[in-house]
Amino acid sequence: MSRSERSPLLLAGLLAAAGTAHFAAPRQFDHIVPCSLPGSPRTWTHVSGAVELALAAGLALPRTRKAAALASAAFFVGVFPANVKMAVDWRHRPAPQRAAALGRLPLQVPLVLWARGVAKGAEGRS
Repeated sequence: MSRSERSPLLLAGLLAAAGTAHFAAPRQFDHIVPCSLPGSPRTWTHVSGAVELALAAGLALPRTRKAAALASAAFFVGVFPANVKMAVDWRHRPAPQRAAALGRLPLQVPLVLWARGVAKGAEGRS
């Protein structure tokens, strides 16, 4: 299996792991849900986890890969405000936690680019 064939599956694995974590340990995600969103933070935690699992499934299947990859890129952009909230909320925590929260911010860029690259790679394979 070539690197380009593994890439969508690795991204699917990342999303599946993150989605599972939203259900296995929801409290850590509840705290980063922006207060401006209506409803319960737990609801948003579960919805985002379910979306990540659905995106992972879509990426794993060649037939739905392009659409799922484009949706993944949009999802990574959409969750950016939660990462900003986490960085702001954690600004007074110990240095390793602050660094982790701040490190999530620039990480969104390669994730978006990765998802777009998977979509581009899937274009000719429909």
